Amino acid sequence: MIDMDAVAGILRDVAREVILPRARSLSEGEVMEKTPGELVTVVDQEAERVITARLRELLDAPVVGEEAAASDSALVETLRSEPVAWLVDPLDGTRNFVEGRREYGVMAALVRGGETVAAWIVQPEQDRVYSAERGSGAWRDGVRLRREPAPTDPGRLRGAVLSRFLAPEARRRVEAALPRFAEVGSGSHCSAFDYPLLCEGAQDFLLFHRTLPWDHAPGTLLLAEAGGVSRRPDGTPYRPDQARDALGLLNAADETCWKTVRELLS
Repeated sequence: MIDMDAVAGILRDVAREVILPRARSLSEGEVMEKTPGELVTVVDQEAERVITARLRELLDAPVVGEEAAASDSALVETLRSEPVAWLVDPLDGTRNFVEGRREYGVMAALVRGGETVAAWIVQPEQDRVYSAERGSGAWRDGVRLRREPAPTDPGRLRGAVLSRFLAPEARRRVEAALPRFAEVGSGSHCSAFDYPLLCEGAQDFLLFHRTLPWDHAPGTLLLAEAGGVSRRPDGTPYRPDQARDALGLLNAADETCWKTVRELLS
């Protein structure tokens, strides 16, 4: 068993000590491009160093952080080779943070045997903490989250599709289906916000193309424990230990919603 409150406390402390003081105050030299179109800041890097050290004090297991993995791609193999590992996204929604928006977060997950068994999402500016433990439910600030079933009529479904990384043909298929739904946007560009919105009923489905483990391990467990469904488009379950180039993830409020959205978007 892991002390869920202790991990949440670590993430909140780092948000207050490292992240919030730099919100809307970054200088030009503190923002870099780690890959074309992908930003990283000194805040991402410092937050990950502090979180990594503090998590290892709590449970001495390998830490797969987004920024460390950017420097050493082999680090992701830890999720398959080690019986227990931490996953850390020190600043999810970096571009939002750079642009001065409030939709960014800090996320962590504990992975055992390749499966996510505990997850934490902190939204610093809102001072909200989401957490989930496999088999024990999903929570927001100590209040149990239970996702209500979505409408069965596609014309009443609201969702988000992050189409930026879709291949042209797939993007055309998705865009052709969008009028069948009540509302489809591109999301907040931050998993630390998109997954809670789905869990709490503001969205009914989320479709992602890229599925890097630090982006999705926390949210998929939160959704599953709230009663939702996360699967690959072929119906197989999402696992954080899958290859980094594994593509596609459809999240939905319930089984019926998942099947409806998959049929319309595939």
